[in-house]
Amino acid sequence: MYRPNGNCLRRFLKRSFCSAENIDSKVQIFDRHLKRKQRDRAAWLLNRKDSLVNTVADNLVDRLEDVKKTFPSALCLGGSMEAIRRSIRGRGGIEKLIMMDSSYDMVKLCKDAEKDLSSDNIETSFMVADEEFLPIKESSVDLVISCLGLHWTNDLPGAMIQSRLALKPDGLFLAAIFGGETLKELRIACTIAHMEREGGVSPRVSPLAQVRDAGNLLTRAGFTLPGVDVDEYQVRYNSALELIEHLRAMGESNALVNRIKFLKRDTALATAAVYESMFAAEDGSIPATFQVIYMTGWREHESQQKAKRRGSATVSFKDIQKEFGGQTT
Repeated sequence: MYRPNGNCLRRFLKRSFCSAENIDSKVQIFDRHLKRKQRDRAAWLLNRKDSLVNTVADNLVDRLEDVKKTFPSALCLGGSMEAIRRSIRGRGGIEKLIMMDSSYDMVKLCKDAEKDLSSDNIETSFMVADEEFLPIKESSVDLVISCLGLHWTNDLPGAMIQSRLALKPDGLFLAAIFGGETLKELRIACTIAHMEREGGVSPRVSPLAQVRDAGNLLTRAGFTLPGVDVDEYQVRYNSALELIEHLRAMGESNALVNRIKFLKRDTALATAAVYESMFAAEDGSIPATFQVIYMTGWREHESQQKAKRRGSATVSFKDIQKEFGGQTT
């Protein structure tokens, strides 16, 4: 598995592949280097029986069964790609699969696990690369799928544009990202604890897309037939510490550029106390909400349904009202 130099990669992508033109985005919300290290750590902590991750991966791959089309070549981007690989199980008619992540250890984990999945006859290759700079040729794959990874990109619309460009005409884009209601209990507890102990608020939970933004993101990226739906999952933990450990195992720790790097012990204890006092159930467990936004979009093709040209209607609403307006049921 080859890991290219960052500057060389950027120049190469601009010449040959499907990266967006403004590849060197000035807006840096997340520390991508830190996120890669967090995912390296998550590769060692990963729990293959994680019910949240497995459920989201299954629900995302299930969408392949909603269409008659098959997808011989596919690209799986970061996030919970190991769970996606296990969930495919012959669905979607996938014959060749590229699994890509910015974390070398995560890619190695998936490669080592491939021997347990050899029976499904999918030709699988592995690549260490950043979702923000896709080293994939234009119009080269039939499916791009990303499960719980794209919400850590600094330029989400740009990453989605690159995904569209990587698709062949009539190719499918499937993605699941955490939505703005995710960890709302932890956000509230952190805010109260910081106000009480430090007299102000500092970012401890990353900003996430809202449901109302998802459709606009798909349209802005140039996808046709966009579709968005939302699920909320509530996971119960024995303590706030167990929640934090689960986030680390998923690679979902704080990676904000402007984060405060050290959390005071008093503030951490206050956060746990506030969390338990406000949200604990009768059995002592604490809930954590995970909102997942599922996005579906297609690369344009002449065979797809298209809206009629404005003004081309042959029947007016006034005529419809005259014919049916007086009827009652």
